[in-house]
Amino acid sequence: MKISQKGLYALQATMTLARRHDQGAIKIREIAAESDLPEKFLELILLELKNARIVDSVRGAHGGYRLRRDPAQLPLSDIIRLIDGPLAPMGDAEQLRGLIAKGGDHRALYAVFLEVRDAAAKILENTTIADIVRGGKVKKGAAGKSAAGAEKKKATGV
Repeated sequence: MKISQKGLYALQATMTLARRHDQGAIKIREIAAESDLPEKFLELILLELKNARIVDSVRGAHGGYRLRRDPAQLPLSDIIRLIDGPLAPMGDAEQLRGLIAKGGDHRALYAVFLEVRDAAAKILENTTIADIVRGGKVKKGAAGKSAAGAEKKKATGV
């Protein structure tokens, strides 16, 4: 998976719309300024997001763009797949499964690529625009445990 500049801009614009979700439609000029994105390129991206029914456009003096869904119901994977295609490092998940099923000398390599795809998909499908706008998801695991352990040691003097 590779996220293009266009994909990154789409994510940034969507984040801007999420931050201002309760304010109604936002003009392209404002989205571009707030996200530090080129306005002309942003027009094309927002049109693509509109055609995919991720955003709505509103005409008129108070017009602009707004998210169609609650930001908490919009996973990053939806935007990345729309703009940049499959999440797999090569082809897509079905193509990788087909290569694995064929067997051969490179079967194990394709299996690793499928695992990479599955791990990336799990993260991107379970992380919403709202999660990112709120400052990201809280990471669980070894890093969190060691930080908590260090705090405990400090508090107890051990």
